Amino acid sequence: MSPDSPDIHDILKKHWGYENFRPLQEDIINSVLMGKDTLGLMPTGGGKSITFQVPGLMFDSGITIVVTPLISLMKDQVDNLKKHHIKAAALYSGMSAKENRIAWEKIVNGNARFLYISPEKLQNERFLLELRNLKLNFITVDEAHCISQWGYDFRPSYLNIKKLRRIKPDVPVLALTATAPPQVVNDIMAQLEFKEKRVFKKSFSRENISYLVRESDTKIHDVLHILSRTSGSAIVYVRSRKKTKEISEFLSGSGISATFYHAGLDVQLKGERQNLWKNGDIRVMVATNAFGMGIDKPDVRVVIHYDIPPTLEEYYQEAGRAGRDGEPSYAVLLTSKTDKGTLHRRVTETFPERETVKETYVQICNFLHISVGEGYENVKEFDITKFTSLFQRQEKQCRNSLRLLSQAGYMQLIEDIDKRSRLKILCEREELYNVHFSNSKTEEVLKMALRLYTGLFADYVFIRESEIAYHLKLNENDVYEALLELGKMKITSYIPRSGLPLIYFPTAREEKSSLIIGKNIYEERKKIMENRTDAVIDYSFNSRDCRVKRMLAYFGEINSSPCRKCDVCRNKAKAGSQGSETQNLISRIMNYLEEHPEGVRFITMAANCGPDKKDLAASLSFLCNEGYVKCRDNLYFLN
Repeated sequence: MSPDSPDIHDILKKHWGYENFRPLQEDIINSVLMGKDTLGLMPTGGGKSITFQVPGLMFDSGITIVVTPLISLMKDQVDNLKKHHIKAAALYSGMSAKENRIAWEKIVNGNARFLYISPEKLQNERFLLELRNLKLNFITVDEAHCISQWGYDFRPSYLNIKKLRRIKPDVPVLALTATAPPQVVNDIMAQLEFKEKRVFKKSFSRENISYLVRESDTKIHDVLHILSRTSGSAIVYVRSRKKTKEISEFLSGSGISATFYHAGLDVQLKGERQNLWKNGDIRVMVATNAFGMGIDKPDVRVVIHYDIPPTLEEYYQEAGRAGRDGEPSYAVLLTSKTDKGTLHRRVTETFPERETVKETYVQICNFLHISVGEGYENVKEFDITKFTSLFQRQEKQCRNSLRLLSQAGYMQLIEDIDKRSRLKILCEREELYNVHFSNSKTEEVLKMALRLYTGLFADYVFIRESEIAYHLKLNENDVYEALLELGKMKITSYIPRSGLPLIYFPTAREEKSSLIIGKNIYEERKKIMENRTDAVIDYSFNSRDCRVKRMLAYFGEINSSPCRKCDVCRNKAKAGSQGSETQNLISRIMNYLEEHPEGVRFITMAANCGPDKKDLAASLSFLCNEGYVKCRDNLYFLN
């Protein structure tokens, strides 16, 4: 930085339009600019990205590296930076050689201030060698809990970050996460080789969110009931891809605009649905946990969990996507009598027998034609449906075996990839004039592709069949058939889009007898999962104590006060007043306000909660004094 470098507040104002930082942001930024290794714990919606984007712009030259686990998250952040007139690039698995070259040229030529990379890129020794020649200002590790073996989402690829630290020992590290209990906090700093412990922690409390748990015999109808009585954007989280579609179609058929999202959808379709929801064209997104990380949508009013997540960390992160603008919002968890058994069974399913895991490794290698001693740093498409059918395996068991193999460092399943269709013209432009087309649609498709996309004669170019079909008023299958025909004629090389995930081999294939699934990968992590399962069961089914207080204690905030907003606190408020008539009136008030989060006027409440205005005023005064209800602009809200 030079003496003439702008002030951090000037940068915040120039690029984001904000006058002031949120709590903790400025402390973290100043720590990074002092060259200190820094760990920032900020709840979902706390503005983590500002803490590395602002200091990254303080330097006159060089780049800030951002390590992040999700490709969709990278692309979202790169796109957002471009909107703020900030240059950035990304490098990840699944990019074409041309895309890699363009991104790298941007970095080398100083046309990017930020480089987003997947942790797998740091496995590549050539890439690390190239990084030695770059000026790095600092390294940001997003979702830093992934580096901890005690974390709920441990990813061995994150351990590659140590290699980056060792080739740039004087470059400080900023580690960021929304969820980390004390043991994970200490392990993050140890794994990232902090020179000194330096933690900035914001309370995990989200005071604008009301956390509610409801026992339900008919969850799908309760989802409809909740959405019918609330307004604004919403997310419904489920644990299976099949349910996303079923619930979405049920809500749409009931008059609520909804769509669904999961990791198995085509990349283009996922992007389209995400944008429709972000822009408010669709109200409800029904999704697996593949959706939401890093999504910059502040006005989500309701997050409903149809199924109980396996950990409080995941629940807190997903529920925390509500109310990022600070306005009153709801996080509702639906429970049933069978959920406890499902959670305990999930622990057993997550850890198949070691022999099963090893046999899965051998079968996948055979399926992908990887011989012993081969496969180092290979990336192969993996049709998991075809594999499970061929070897008569359950998909869930296969995925859990792959997770253990990934944590043991043998192979990794990558599903978050950009696999759009690609097209390249094989002949010279002049030769096209002499081609005879037996089908007019084939000729039309070729002409439209030439009109829409540049560079087809030089290299593979990403195309969208739907875009060509739209301009020609054809259906997508017609375009697909025409492109295949062009390939048969040797005019083009067409690579159709693929929804298949990838398998990445960080090491060469080993003999089955040499595979080691260690105690730290199996027994110790199974015990950790059992403890986490017990914690989420306690949160979901213990109705004696404030839910938020118990959740905060899990994250190390021991002496927090009751939130007065969760269902447990509200029930205590209803039961705590004297006299059955008063108690009945307070119950009616709380229930009525819960169904009208937009706020209710006194006269409206009097017409719906009871005829005696004096008793109503006294009950409202009691609830306001106790902190359960607040009044703003003559409207009453649940606090």
